[in-house]
Amino acid sequence: MQAEIVVLPGDGVGPEVMDEAVRVLEAVADLAGHDFSFRELLVGGAAIAETSHPLPEETLRACRTADGVLLAAVGGPPVRIRPNEEPVRPEQGLLGLRRELGVYANLRPVRVYPQLLGASPLRDEQGAGVNLVIVRELTGGLYFGDRMEAGAELTDDTTAYDTMVYQAREVERIAHVGFKLAAKRRRNVVSVDKANVLASSRLWRRVVERTAAAYADVECESMLVDAAAMHLLRRPKTFDVVLTANLFGDILADEASMLVGSLAMLPSASLSDEGPGLFEPVHGSAPDLAGQGVANPIGMILSGAMFLRHGLGLEAEAKTVEEAVERVLDDGWRTQDLAVNGQSAVGTREFGDLVLGALNAGGEGGE
Repeated sequence: MQAEIVVLPGDGVGPEVMDEAVRVLEAVADLAGHDFSFRELLVGGAAIAETSHPLPEETLRACRTADGVLLAAVGGPPVRIRPNEEPVRPEQGLLGLRRELGVYANLRPVRVYPQLLGASPLRDEQGAGVNLVIVRELTGGLYFGDRMEAGAELTDDTTAYDTMVYQAREVERIAHVGFKLAAKRRRNVVSVDKANVLASSRLWRRVVERTAAAYADVECESMLVDAAAMHLLRRPKTFDVVLTANLFGDILADEASMLVGSLAMLPSASLSDEGPGLFEPVHGSAPDLAGQGVANPIGMILSGAMFLRHGLGLEAEAKTVEEAVERVLDDGWRTQDLAVNGQSAVGTREFGDLVLGALNAGGEGGE
């Protein structure tokens, strides 16, 4: 199979973790006889520094025609390009990319590895067996409604506003994604909203419960977001598919990352009905760690696996990557964020080397 992949290293630790994901995908291509080409382009703060724009037109054009887009991290301080203009934020590049690609369905799998139970704040009996997916609506809601200007001057008497807007069709299409995914898993959907307060959430609940009628073999429960946040910590293994709006999904996914032991462990896939998907780890740019070679590349590597699965339909290859990561963890190797009880840690490049070694050993063994 041939595939053209746009690579967006972004900011902070992004280039470091992206290097490891690309190396892993190159190894997969070699082992399975695929032809992957990679084109590296700018986004976020790196793009502002070079072009004064967080999402250059060249980047957007390439992303639209690619087979998939890998994004490492975007984030940093706002930049005032010209004295009389509003500051530009690197995150505007990410939001613009999501909007322009129409990737409305964000899948965030959360799995507690048995090897890492000690790194989780949960008791072992709570964390063991946790395996859920957060399905987050990504192109609507509070992040895309009417708002005051991003760089507007804030004073003591300023009134600030952001607007949460959803149309029924937006809710219905993400609900179908959640129910179809649950039908392939444990057949349970928890739809998270704030229907006791928000009109947009009352619409969300009504549309989701109506859509559920088409999936008789999938159990559906509506839950308020504050209750969901509590139960994710109290009984996380009872969740299968968590279906929710943009803002709630953002917050709950970060909360769920702590079940695993580190935000850097979690991958994600953002998908549309047609066109390329966007594959990125859940973590941010972590500028305090940039350049030190200590960032955990697992989330980025596993995002590459999600590209293989959801972007190219290469299920077997995706599993080989996931299994290689797990073998490295089985052997006791940890990055700095996962090391507990005096465990020694390896750096970003070293962990990538270990995954490549496990991947090649698996390939040679015919797995």
